Amino acid sequence: MFTLEQIKTAHAKVKSGADFPNYIQDLIGLGVTFYKTFVSDGHTEYFGNQEYRITSDPVYDVFIIASESNRTDFQNDLKAHQQGQTDYRTFCKDCARSGIAKWTVDLQKRTCTYYDLSENEMLIERIPG
Repeated sequence: MFTLEQIKTAHAKVKSGADFPNYIQDLIGLGVTFYKTFVSDGHTEYFGNQEYRITSDPVYDVFIIASESNRTDFQNDLKAHQQGQTDYRTFCKDCARSGIAKWTVDLQKRTCTYYDLSENEMLIERIPG
């Protein structure tokens, strides 16, 4: 099974959202099938086969998630991030400001789904590649 150290190595190659598709390929190669990232502190739960699960430590100090989500602002921030205009921490801070509480990535379905505090789906994206 995969380790947090292997995931950290794969994540270290990511400089912006433009690197996300390659990161996904690296995770698939490690055996990750699904993960959830929590915007409040950046920790992530990774899942693999046979109910395997590991959780990363928080990545940064806690961001307060806006209680009202703003889909338009979020989509603009996501687009900027995917074009390489922001780093991971800035993207997470933008998500918090826009009311995005977490995202999940299903590596088998190749989707990334963003949720607000009430667990409403704010956006479902297909992962390229």
